[in-house]
Amino acid sequence: MSKEWDLIITGGAVFTPSGLAPASVAVKDGRVADIGDLDAGQAAEVFDASGLTVLPGVIDTQVHFREPGLGHKEDLESGTRAAVLGGVTAVFEMPNTNPATIDEAALNEKLSRAKGRAWCDHAFFIGAAAENADRLGELERLPGCCGVKIFMGSSTGSLLVEDDDTLRAALSSGTRRVSVHSEDEARLRERFELVREGANVDQHPVWRDEETAIRSTKRLLKIAREAGRRIHVLHITTADEMPILAANKDIATVEVTPQHLTLAAPDCYERLGTLAQMNPPIRAEHHRAGLWEGLRRGIVDVIGSDHAPHTREEKAGDYPRTPAGLPGVQTLLPLLLDHMNAGRLTLPRLVDLTSAGAQRLFNIAGKGRIAVGYDADFTLVDLKAKREITGDWLASKCGWSPFEGMTVTGWPMATIIRGSVVMRDGELPGEAAGKPVRFTETMPRGATS
Repeated sequence: MSKEWDLIITGGAVFTPSGLAPASVAVKDGRVADIGDLDAGQAAEVFDASGLTVLPGVIDTQVHFREPGLGHKEDLESGTRAAVLGGVTAVFEMPNTNPATIDEAALNEKLSRAKGRAWCDHAFFIGAAAENADRLGELERLPGCCGVKIFMGSSTGSLLVEDDDTLRAALSSGTRRVSVHSEDEARLRERFELVREGANVDQHPVWRDEETAIRSTKRLLKIAREAGRRIHVLHITTADEMPILAANKDIATVEVTPQHLTLAAPDCYERLGTLAQMNPPIRAEHHRAGLWEGLRRGIVDVIGSDHAPHTREEKAGDYPRTPAGLPGVQTLLPLLLDHMNAGRLTLPRLVDLTSAGAQRLFNIAGKGRIAVGYDADFTLVDLKAKREITGDWLASKCGWSPFEGMTVTGWPMATIIRGSVVMRDGELPGEAAGKPVRFTETMPRGATS
């Protein structure tokens, strides 16, 4: 007799839209088919989740997987393998590769490279540049595109929109929410003399100071209002920006990273040196406290890892020539679970920041919650497991993490994507079968599920 379901997850506490409760979850054809007190005998495969909490699949909306062009740092296979080992079921990848993702051909090249190699579901940003600003409205609606990314301040790669006219043109072309790296390039150039020769990396937040971020975010909000465009301001680092963004929540959503919530200057630079160098920089404790206050008050909408790997050799150079960026996709969830166990956020808030929030911001189709009809994406965690973040657990090609040696409470034990067990107990039992994420704003007319 054929089984009614392909998979049933039993014995765990399941986080549904109604809250956390003991339940079983049944899966058919890659989607949630039923939730409740179910007969496991009706399923072809049974996953015993006793002692575990079943969360909606974690979505990391900011990663840099470096392919094509910089594959010695990371590629789509290694980056997505790190993601699923960390409990992440879907990622949005950034456009500052080589070549940059600024047209349809480059987007399709990434989608092609991901096929059969990506362990998790994925989508790619189109980068805004002067040469494509008038076509962004067309490009942002391509299948597999999660939206447009604007770099207002220079970082890794060559994409840069520093002047108001190009920024205005980019924000005026299209309708989807635009993600923005907000630092004022003119101020960065003015202040580079502070670190040009012989500076220590602890001067990174002095060069890229608070005013660099505040000035840029104010400019961004002004031009976004003129253009009538929704924006998503990435990796906020200052306490000062939180009230500014809170006053503009009708058009602006907010991301923070686990790095900025966990590390603080000057300690991080004293301990880690250039391994702590990222853009925007990790700042002093009062800024970290301001980020947590913004998170508690609901100003922060989503957590993204800003996974941005570089090799140890590259990081070992002389500042400021050393590249900015830290790996983080694999440690995003363990760090947040540890913060939750320390009382800094609740489980419902963690879920909102890592799945439901991403679905709302980007209009993801069929992901972000455990509900009948949604994709069967689950992150199964042991909320009380104590684990050390060790180098042999890390899958990123760069081979290091600023959090190596840290013991955390809470750990991802399994990653299930569209009903397939991709990671279990630190092992990958299947094969890389990630697919492009679907968005309500890019579905072709007449499309069926």
